[in-house]
Amino acid sequence: MTDAQLIQRICQTALLHGQFTLRSGRTSHYYLDKYLFQTEPDVLAALAKRFATHVDEKVNRLAGAQLGGIPLVTATSLASGKPAVLIRSEAKVYGTANQIEGVLKRNDRVLLLEDVVTSGGQVLEAAALIAEAGAQVVKIVAAIDREEGGRQRIEDAGYTFASLITRTDLGIK
Repeated sequence: MTDAQLIQRICQTALLHGQFTLRSGRTSHYYLDKYLFQTEPDVLAALAKRFATHVDEKVNRLAGAQLGGIPLVTATSLASGKPAVLIRSEAKVYGTANQIEGVLKRNDRVLLLEDVVTSGGQVLEAAALIAEAGAQVVKIVAAIDREEGGRQRIEDAGYTFASLITRTDLGIK
């Protein structure tokens, strides 16, 4: 799938117009419903292929945060051959009581995947958990950057950031 075809598929499946409240509490005239584009096999496979290009010799593990990052990191793990960890929004209260699922070792070098970045708040929370576990986030890559300050906030926190697609790429003003 070409970049243009991927952008078209995301717009067809997941770009909604109206009045929406975002995680940050702000309102927006458009919404990118990540669950609509992540549940389309062709879109998910194309995103995974592009995320996998960010896996280099520095990266030995992938991570994705609940819930939107889980399909992305799973598909990218399959595309890249790198193991993944799944980050819960809060520790479970049963069984192992983990907040990070899978094997994350001290000194692991992690590529952290995110679905849609607006302010960067959720992915920075996930990065902090990875750091608390003694691993290092090498880079944060988002499927879509809404270009609303998230990149700056992530970079100001000391992380390298990239996105596969931006609001501008999607033709949203």
